Amino acid sequence: MDGRTRDYLKGRFGDHYRRASVSPPPAANEREWGYITWSAGGTTMVRHHSYLDLVGGGDLGDFLAGERPRHVYFSAGRYDDPGAGSMGQKGWRSSDLVFDLDADHLPGVDPEADSYGEMLRECKGALLRLLDLLENDFSFDNMTVVFSGGRGYHVHVRDKGVLELSRTARREIVDYVLGDGIEFDDIVSTEAVAGSAGRSSPADKRSLPEGGWAGRTRERLDSFIEELLTMDEDDAGERLMEFEGIGEGKANAALNAAKNNREELAGGNVDVHPAMYSIARILFEGVLEAQTAPIDEPVTTDINRLIRLPGSLHGGTGLKVKYLDPDELEAFDPLVDTIPETFVGNDITVYAEEPTTVELGGESFRLSEGVSTVAEYAGIFAMARGHATKAGE
Repeated sequence: MDGRTRDYLKGRFGDHYRRASVSPPPAANEREWGYITWSAGGTTMVRHHSYLDLVGGGDLGDFLAGERPRHVYFSAGRYDDPGAGSMGQKGWRSSDLVFDLDADHLPGVDPEADSYGEMLRECKGALLRLLDLLENDFSFDNMTVVFSGGRGYHVHVRDKGVLELSRTARREIVDYVLGDGIEFDDIVSTEAVAGSAGRSSPADKRSLPEGGWAGRTRERLDSFIEELLTMDEDDAGERLMEFEGIGEGKANAALNAAKNNREELAGGNVDVHPAMYSIARILFEGVLEAQTAPIDEPVTTDINRLIRLPGSLHGGTGLKVKYLDPDELEAFDPLVDTIPETFVGNDITVYAEEPTTVELGGESFRLSEGVSTVAEYAGIFAMARGHATKAGE
């Protein structure tokens, strides 16, 4: 990025911050703060500041309008002395539990082939799965959802029960969300039936309890059985034989078990027939693949992590880092709803060394090789991402 482009972006970021109202996170005085400047290298990080170091005698808005940073961060951790020059001197107290989803790291996403908008749509699906896990499996209720302004989403959990968790405990949460190390036999509940004297035996009943990965597998099995029972027998048999290890004999046995034990299966009993147990195991693998959330593991386990400040601008896109209402996520469009108003209503000229397309604000802007005139927000996006530079007037 050349000097003219950096100066333009820094100036317009300052214009935005003079108009914007940005609030600090809870316990702002206990957190470390950091920011990246518009230096030639683009990666100069200024950190180990307390909130007071950052704002001096003013407030957060004064700092943002005056410094006009490229990126702004605060720590998940809370400290006795957040402005100390080393982590060991800060005196850790607690940390938010933070989850990060990056669109270009998702399974099945190809950053070379998929557009920015396509990747973000995939990432929103992953976010919805993550929130389902956090709400229903962990019963977290003090959660803040944020669009990062760049590649994806952040979720901050501030329930009292998580703030003092160790890195090891946070790692266990990560493993659960990712489905790492979870085996089918681990989620099955074994209940001794009358006469088995509490010992595991062929008489013991294995079932899928409600809740968690067992509950999700139980729901998938129930819907699969409903699907089978709406088919004629030949089609149902063929459907069952699509599963590895299920031949004609097992398929017929499983179909009969589904017909004759519908109520028990709905209650989670997978021991009505060995074939049904095998099918439940196979369905479990599909549930894990479809319903886990591919979070960035180090972010969640790092109790000292710096994370983007909601309300600030992302220096790699010019878009807002935005708080999101979980009830409005379905309708949220990051390529429309995070464009700063300061950058709307003006056209600017930019120079591109090769043709590029910017899809933003519900429009598609084609930047030809050379100088183009585009909506300012599209030009800022292209410049921030390194696809264009500011043309001379």
